[in-house]
Amino acid sequence: MATPTIPIPDHVEGAFDETQPPKFRGTYLEKVHGWVVTVDHKKIGLMYISYALIFLLVAGAEALAIRVQLARPENTAISPLVYNRIFTMHGTTMVFLVGMPILFGFGNYLIPLMIGARDMAFPRLNAFSFWISAFAGILLYYSFIGGLGLSGTGTAPDVGWFAYAPLTEKPFSPGHTVDYWAVSLLANGIGSIGTAINIIATIFSMRCKGMTLFRMPLLPWVYLTMSGLVLVAIGPLTAAQVMLLVDRYLGGHFFDTQMGGSSILWAHFFWIFGHPEVYILVLPAFAFANEIIPVFSRKAIFGYPAMVAATVGIGFISLGVWAHHMFTIGMTSFGNAFFTLSTMLVSIPTGIKTFNWLATLWGGKIRFTTAMLFSVGFLFQWLIAGLTGIMLSVSAWDWQLHNSYFVVAHFHYVLVGGILFMIFAAIYYWFPKMTGRMLNERLGKWHFWLMLVGFHLTFDLMHVPGVLGMPRQIYTYQADRGWTVWNEFISLGGFIQGAAVLVLVYNMVHSYFRGAVAGPDPWDGWTLEWSTASPPPDYNFAVEPVVASRRPLWDLKHPEDPDSAVE
Repeated sequence: MATPTIPIPDHVEGAFDETQPPKFRGTYLEKVHGWVVTVDHKKIGLMYISYALIFLLVAGAEALAIRVQLARPENTAISPLVYNRIFTMHGTTMVFLVGMPILFGFGNYLIPLMIGARDMAFPRLNAFSFWISAFAGILLYYSFIGGLGLSGTGTAPDVGWFAYAPLTEKPFSPGHTVDYWAVSLLANGIGSIGTAINIIATIFSMRCKGMTLFRMPLLPWVYLTMSGLVLVAIGPLTAAQVMLLVDRYLGGHFFDTQMGGSSILWAHFFWIFGHPEVYILVLPAFAFANEIIPVFSRKAIFGYPAMVAATVGIGFISLGVWAHHMFTIGMTSFGNAFFTLSTMLVSIPTGIKTFNWLATLWGGKIRFTTAMLFSVGFLFQWLIAGLTGIMLSVSAWDWQLHNSYFVVAHFHYVLVGGILFMIFAAIYYWFPKMTGRMLNERLGKWHFWLMLVGFHLTFDLMHVPGVLGMPRQIYTYQADRGWTVWNEFISLGGFIQGAAVLVLVYNMVHSYFRGAVAGPDPWDGWTLEWSTASPPPDYNFAVEPVVASRRPLWDLKHPEDPDSAVE
């Protein structure tokens, strides 16, 4: 086997020098200006991640407000109108301003480093995509001030994050609240499409010498599939937003049922985007698991070709399952049967992934770092989320539980128990590379256990009031419904999760300034990002790497390892 070469010249400042913390030069204004005008993929990735973490705190506060209101029957902590606004903003924020930006941020930062490139294929497009996405979030929250016009009372959208027609039509939503929502999502979609194009072009055209597609780490493979989904799925959402604005301002009646339009048309357009969006969010979480679990199991990923095939299979099948959100809308029996079968079909490639992660763990020398703890928690919770998803894929079962809190519990199992847990794992794993500092492992374990207890207290118990008939869009309820005790514990779990996130915030801030110096490769990894300094220099690699297997850095460090030549 040819020996991989990853040149790290001695003159590269900070390369493999574990005594050097991150360096900062220039005045404060120069630093700020440098970040604003940068086209460096690493800085743009960090801005995506920071932006998303800020909105995570905002969305978390909105979730806690919802749980305060629902903790007791006939509660009046917040008014019905404010509740609807918070409900709408929480869902929209978590999906569009937290999930997508933070996952795009990790992709921006890691993909060029992992494939041995110096930057993304289109650096200026990369910067534009971030700033248009940032503008979208600011515009959405400006609706609190300008929702009814500058001369009116401030408000925010109150139509739910799915904005079903006819709630979005002018007679039901006067003022500009829905307009802010629609234009914000339009702008966000432009940024997402720009980033997706950039990721695809970078992976296909910027790989270093020797890195064929099947020598590429699994993370770029997953992001390639996810970016393809973005290109397909964002279009219908964008079209729906344009049609909505035409309805509201140009006399169109696409969704106006009183004028011959169809509210079901909106539901189709939204969920043609909405369900692939779940996989747009969860595929990067799979990518993080693909990188973290093997490193802390000290084993190569089990079944690399099967993992690639499963990733592409998930992307393909996910485009044909959207109407399982619409079993109660009045489709034909053929439509119900088709979407039941297509939804069940997606469990096959996801099951392959789960079995391969477990096979990677089996017999490994597992190190339970904080990143690994979150990854193991993800595996268990993703299994539960998948099982409840299979239950809801059956149209007869879904008919009973549709729009109940059982569905809320299911998709939070996916979004929080799956995606957010792996985002936390990724933060603990790559924070040393991004900052040059180690996060505190003791605080990290406090974060994990608080998050785990709070998560299960909230979302395990949330299934029960759903089965008992509690609707998902309810503002309050009577004391005789039998939901009170369940909601009290659900709300308690929400506050425990809030405390866990605050532990993470403190850990990140404290470690950034006072954490132990990480060095270039604190985890003894095997992909190319660990071969350069922490944080990496502006140019990533002084000389283009040349690789000969899927684990180039591991091969260089451990030439005696018989498993190092795995192809």
